[in-house]
Amino acid sequence: MAKRKTKRKTARPRKSRPTKSTKLPKEAVTLIVQLRPRDGQDMLLEAELRALVGPTRKEDGCLTYDLHRSSEGPSAFLLHEIWASREAHSLHTNTPHFLRWNARKDSLLASRDVTYWKQAL
Repeated sequence: MAKRKTKRKTARPRKSRPTKSTKLPKEAVTLIVQLRPRDGQDMLLEAELRALVGPTRKEDGCLTYDLHRSSEGPSAFLLHEIWASREAHSLHTNTPHFLRWNARKDSLLASRDVTYWKQAL
C-alpha cells in the first residue's frame, strides 16, 4: 500500500508581542556576575553554581536569580541577579548555601567580575 503524503502547513510569521517593561522596586539592585573557571574546573564550578540557584530563589528579597553558560568560546558563566534592595543581597551573603559557595569559590575560579546596576526607568 502506498504511503500517503501529508501536507505541510506553511509557517506563518508570528506576531511580535509588545515588550512590557517590569518596574522594579525603587531600592532594587541588579547584579551581573561573570565567572571563569580555572583549567579543568568547569564541571565542578557549574555544579556549585547550580546548587546555589534553588535555595537562593526562595530567599526573601530575591526577585531574579538566573544562571547562564557561555555559548561561545571558552567556558564562562553569568549570574543575573535582581534583589529587592542592597540589604536583601547583603542578607543573602550570610546564608548557609552562600557561605558554602564562598568557602569553595577560590579553588574553582580563574576570575570573577561583579557589577551592580539600578533600573533607569
